[in-house]
Amino acid sequence: MALAITEACVNCWACVEVCPNAAIQAADPVFAIDRDRCTECLAEFAEPQCAAICPIECAIVDELGVPLNPLGSLSGIPPEKLQAFGLAARQGEPA
Repeated sequence: MALAITEACVNCWACVEVCPNAAIQAADPVFAIDRDRCTECLAEFAEPQCAAICPIECAIVDELGVPLNPLGSLSGIPPEKLQAFGLAARQGEPA
């Protein structure tokens, strides 16, 4: 069980300091989560700390690829509006 960082990451460094397991490392082109160190903060916190502080939607995903901060969750913009303006892929389409 481990989280992953997607290419939506902007390398803002917000998640690095809050990870209780030092599982987040700088990588190219975006940060990476060490699968052996990531516990998803299950024993320590109610939610993964990286996702709790991440300012970017869809940048952190669970082991199934489901974003912890899905489209619209941080901005409040309905995903349908983002899709209508070509700012997000439609369900089932590549981003």
